[in-house]
Amino acid sequence: MSEELSLILEETEDLMQKAISHLEGELVKIRAGKANPSMLDGINVEYYGAPTPINQVANVSVLDARTISIQPWERNMLQAIERSIMQANIGITPQNDGNQIRLFMPPLTEERRKELFKKASGEGEHSKVAIRNIRRDSIEQIKKLQKDGLSEDAAKDAEKSVQDITDKYIVLVDKHLAAKEKEMMSV
Repeated sequence: MSEELSLILEETEDLMQKAISHLEGELVKIRAGKANPSMLDGINVEYYGAPTPINQVANVSVLDARTISIQPWERNMLQAIERSIMQANIGITPQNDGNQIRLFMPPLTEERRKELFKKASGEGEHSKVAIRNIRRDSIEQIKKLQKDGLSEDAAKDAEKSVQDITDKYIVLVDKHLAAKEKEMMSV
């Protein structure tokens, strides 16, 4: 029975780590005033009939703290990339000079910072809900094992372990949100 418990705990930890990884990915997409090529992750451009990520049809680089340069490998991709960025509604208007596209990050107003932090907090809350759901599922699995003959003490110990893992990952979510808030509020 202890092998099954250790599998449940391993799976719990693994799923919660995936929730944290997802949160990290979502927080990177929320801009904090600094230019970051990963802001363009998830934006696809139509490339010979197939939706393709921008970084696979162009060289994306950061020129300075507030400017991203997109240099397409084929000049005919300029309009398609520009159109995709506009449709993605990331709050930045692309500047096309015929050779490359530049994205200038406007300085964030206090109001916009608060709005972006609300969005980040919402992502954090989604992660916490996901972590709590994983905890619930794990505890249900432990209770099923208890019905199948697992001792009550072993079940209680396993539930405590699941709760400890949950607490650890909830604290991790809070740390990520605090770091993002610090990044957003610094000018």
